[in-house]
Amino acid sequence: MLSIAIIGTGNISVQHINGYLAFPQRCKITHLVDIFPEKAEKKNAEYKLGAAVSASHKDILDADIDLVSICTPPFCHAQIAIDFLNAGKNVLVEKPMAASLEECDAMICAAEKSGKIFSVIAQNRFRDPISGLKKVLDSKLIGKVVHAQVDSLWWRGHSYYDLWWRGTWEKEGGGCTLNHAVHHIDMLCWMLGLPKKVNAVISNTSHDNAEVEDISAAVLQYDGGLCAKGAIAQVTSSVIHHGEEQQIIFQGEKARISAPWKITAQIAQPNGFPAKEQNDELINQLNNFYESLPKFAHTMHEGQIDNVLAAIETGSKPLIGGEDGRQTIELITAIYKAGTEEKAVALPIKKDDPFYTVNGIMEKVPRFYKKAASVNDQGGSITLGGNYGKNV
Repeated sequence: MLSIAIIGTGNISVQHINGYLAFPQRCKITHLVDIFPEKAEKKNAEYKLGAAVSASHKDILDADIDLVSICTPPFCHAQIAIDFLNAGKNVLVEKPMAASLEECDAMICAAEKSGKIFSVIAQNRFRDPISGLKKVLDSKLIGKVVHAQVDSLWWRGHSYYDLWWRGTWEKEGGGCTLNHAVHHIDMLCWMLGLPKKVNAVISNTSHDNAEVEDISAAVLQYDGGLCAKGAIAQVTSSVIHHGEEQQIIFQGEKARISAPWKITAQIAQPNGFPAKEQNDELINQLNNFYESLPKFAHTMHEGQIDNVLAAIETGSKPLIGGEDGRQTIELITAIYKAGTEEKAVALPIKKDDPFYTVNGIMEKVPRFYKKAASVNDQGGSITLGGNYGKNV
């Protein structure tokens, strides 16, 4: 029976609590930590956990704990993860992994020195539509990817940025690009890898109580791998889109596929214009391949928690490690750098680049507005994104 500690008991902690409770024969939540202990006590009572409650993660570094879930604001992910790894604990940290590449590298180094499991939440990889989309890409049935379209479209009201840690570069680490589109940018990095060049624009159109961006648009250029030479991807990150429609689309040489699942496979007339009929043989082949793929027994956070528990139990590596989380942060950092400097950014970002460190980022990024309010709790429910079901 593995003992679990959850650090931070805000909204996202519910996904972790429910994930662990799905495996009562394998693990038990024994510790809850929050700088506002009354929030931890409330979760403790609501879920009948019987866990010990603390106000600081440092209080339990020496406790008998097998796995720590870090669900705090992004600015303290790195230090908490490093402290627990150095104390010999396995760590699962929420997205975004950290606020800078320097912090990511320090976390990875601590994990390597400790020999412990270190995984970064990327729950959408444990969704059948997303996993299926990657497997279709990997099959190369659509040929080389020539264009990708990533719409990470969310909507958050003005008061969203009134919560104490949101809306500042120092505490939130960034706006929608880091804290919302991280999901979709992780998917893109997982499926295509990092681009060679990034252009971007970042802005704040609707939240004059926040320093950070509420929309960004990036254009990425790829060269090699699953992509055709010069292939382009466009990534829109937003918290100003009503309806929160989210999708990831890949245009291949032979067909278009997406999540939500949809296929188009044009064929040309002699004049090059699309014929009325499509390539039904390829469409059927793609559909049959997609439908034949195995389904997850556990999905989303529950699926990733299952995988991390299994890694601890068997001494294997989790499907998602520190390098996966770092790759996502590198692309997000490139978007911020390109949007701030208003020029193309080549990857990788090197250690002598100002955007490699938190302090360097703080010195360079624009403050669109001054944070206007700071409340400790807001209540209400949260949205976790689309389900990527079939688009019929």
